[in-house]
Amino acid sequence: MRLFLSVLLVALALCCYEANASACPAFVADLSGFLWKTPGLFEPSLAKYNAPEEAVEAVLHVKSCTDNISIPRKTILTEILGKITEKCAN
Repeated sequence: MRLFLSVLLVALALCCYEANASACPAFVADLSGFLWKTPGLFEPSLAKYNAPEEAVEAVLHVKSCTDNISIPRKTILTEILGKITEKCAN
């Protein structure tokens, strides 16, 4: 439950940090990929951010935890992410 709320709060903070901000579609795809892609498929999407290797390893470590979230909860998180991006785009 804590991890579920943590992922939701991070998504809210990153997508709606300004009242008139709209989320970048590539960033939204990366957030969805964080939940749904395997680590091997997700790692190339991290490469475009040119992050240090330690940061990439940290993200992949957190991803190993989110991979344990059940499919129904991942679906709920994805729906919430969609609603957040709709609100941010308005």
